[in-house]
Amino acid sequence: MVASIAFALVGVRSLREPFLRAAGWALVASEPVAPADVIVLSLDSGGAGALEAADLVQSGISKRVAVFVDPPSLEDREFARRGLLYEDEGQIRQLRSLGVPDVARIPTIEGGSTEGEGQALPPWCDEHQLQSIVFVADKDHSRRVRRVLDRTMKGHSTRVMVQPAHYSNFDPDRWWETRRGVAAELVGLQKLLLDVALHPMSF
Repeated sequence: MVASIAFALVGVRSLREPFLRAAGWALVASEPVAPADVIVLSLDSGGAGALEAADLVQSGISKRVAVFVDPPSLEDREFARRGLLYEDEGQIRQLRSLGVPDVARIPTIEGGSTEGEGQALPPWCDEHQLQSIVFVADKDHSRRVRRVLDRTMKGHSTRVMVQPAHYSNFDPDRWWETRRGVAAELVGLQKLLLDVALHPMSF
């Protein structure tokens, strides 16, 4: 029904672009950021997240960055045994090449889902007695990340500020002009609506 209404509105020229922009921005959570103990990168933020973190470090938000890492698989352990970095080190290499020397690892469950990151973050923050963090996510995932973190961080003292990566490929103002944008919007909207359906009181 939601899709039918959306297509009907898109068919009206005067409503088309404002509606599409609103749909794009529905996926984006953008909040003011302030100095924090650490900048945390979601796995899905990739290189865009590394660039965002480097810029935040340069602007004085924090000197430390943390990344999520999946438990190493058998092949990962074999690469490590041979003295080679396994795939999860990609963001860490990017950060160090961008001049960020202080990078921590946050172990998470296999698969690196947003829910998995949300479960791993509270105990890690408690263990390190963090007062505040900036959490960097892809633009099209940031609204859902905000909802997940609102749930999982409830009852913990760490303040979380969500920052969408500026270098993300998703453009909420023009997403419908490319196949990649359309795919990101559809997948992101489905996941967000599912999260709302499963957790209607998420705050």
